[in-house]
Amino acid sequence: MHRTKLFIPVVIALLALSACGGSEPTRSPAAPGVSARVQTLVPTPVMDGYEAVGTIRAKSTSVLSSRVVGQVLSIRAQQGDHIRAGQLLVEIDDRDAANNIVKAKAGLAEAENALLEVEQSIRAGEAAKSAAEAAASLAESTYKRYQALLERKSVSPQEFEEVEFKYKNAVAEARRAEETLRSIAARKKQVGNKIEQAKAEVETAQIYAGYSRVTAPYAGIVTAKHLEAGALSAPGVPILTVEDNRSYLLEANVDEAQLARIRIGNSAQVFIEALGKDPIAATVTEIVPAADPGSRSFVVKLGLPRLEGVRSGMFGRGVFSTGTKEVVSVPESAVVRKGQLTGVYVVNAQGQARFRLIKTGKTYVDRVEVLSGLSNGEKIVLDKFAQIQDGTPITEL
Repeated sequence: MHRTKLFIPVVIALLALSACGGSEPTRSPAAPGVSARVQTLVPTPVMDGYEAVGTIRAKSTSVLSSRVVGQVLSIRAQQGDHIRAGQLLVEIDDRDAANNIVKAKAGLAEAENALLEVEQSIRAGEAAKSAAEAAASLAESTYKRYQALLERKSVSPQEFEEVEFKYKNAVAEARRAEETLRSIAARKKQVGNKIEQAKAEVETAQIYAGYSRVTAPYAGIVTAKHLEAGALSAPGVPILTVEDNRSYLLEANVDEAQLARIRIGNSAQVFIEALGKDPIAATVTEIVPAADPGSRSFVVKLGLPRLEGVRSGMFGRGVFSTGTKEVVSVPESAVVRKGQLTGVYVVNAQGQARFRLIKTGKTYVDRVEVLSGLSNGEKIVLDKFAQIQDGTPITEL
C-alpha cells in the first residue's frame, strides 16, 4: 500500500520532466532528392480510326494432290520445309503411265509404217498412170489415123473397129489409173490423220506420266502433310499444303456499320503482337462483298509488306484511319504498375513526386493514351522509379 502511494508521484514527476525536456516534437528525416527526367504533358495528335481484329493469311495457298490413281512412292518434303518453284515434292507409281506410253508409241510406229507403204503405192500408181496415159495417147493417134483411112476407104470397117476398141480401152485404163492414184492419195491422208492421232496419244501418255510427279507451283513453305509414303493417291485427295511465304495479308472482320468508310487502296496500320508492338503499314487490297450472316461483318484484306517471322494463323489488328484527334498521352516507359494499380509519378508545385492512378486507353507506337487521371500541362517523371517514393523531391534533368 505504501509502495503504490510512492510510485504515483514518481511517474508524475517523470512525465513532467519529459514535457520540459524540449518544446518541438520529433520529426522523421526528409526524403533525399532524386534527379530525374521530367516531361510536361501537351496535347498529342494521333490517328483516329476504327480497329478490327483478324487473322494473318498467305496470299497464295495451294493444296497439292495427284491427278492419277497410284501408290505414293515418296514424299520429299515435311511440314515447315522451305521449297523452291518446280521442286519435286511427291513421286507416285507410274507403271501404268509407262505402259500407256509404250502402247502409244507402238501405235505411232504402226501408222508411220503404213505411211511408208502408202507412199510406195503412190509412186507405183503414178508410174501406172503415166504408162496408161502414154498408151491412151498412142491409141488416140492410131484411132484418128484409121478414122481418116476409113473415110478414104483405105481400111475395112472391121480393121477400124479393132483400132477404135483399143483406143477406148486405153482411155479407160488411163482413167482407172488416175482413180487408183486418187484413192491412194486419200488413203495417205487417212494414214496422216492416224499419225497425228498417234502422236497426240503419245503426248497424252507422257503428260499423264508427268502427273505421277507432283512439283511445287511456286517458292514457299510446306504447312501441312496429309499423306505418307505407301498410301494410295487419287485425284482430289490432298497430299501437301503449301503457301507462298513471301506475301501475306491480314483478313480483318469489319462491322457492317464501318464498311462504308473503307475503300480499296486506303492506307491502314496493322499490329501483330507476336512480332512486336510497332505498327506495320498496310493497304486495303480486297473487300469481300458477302457478309457473315452470324456476325454481320465483312472480311477486308490488308496487304502486308514482306516481314520476317510472320506465319499464317497469327492474330493481328487492323486500324483504319478516319482522321486525327488530340489525346492526353504519356510515354509507355513512364507508366508504373504496382500490383493491380497503374499510375505515374506527377511532380507537384512543391517539386515532389506524387503517385497518381490513371486509366489507360490505346497504345500509339511508344505512347499510351490516358483516359482519366491526368491533364495537359502537368509534369510527370520519366525514369529513376526505383529511387522514388511518394513525396520524394525531384530535380529536373
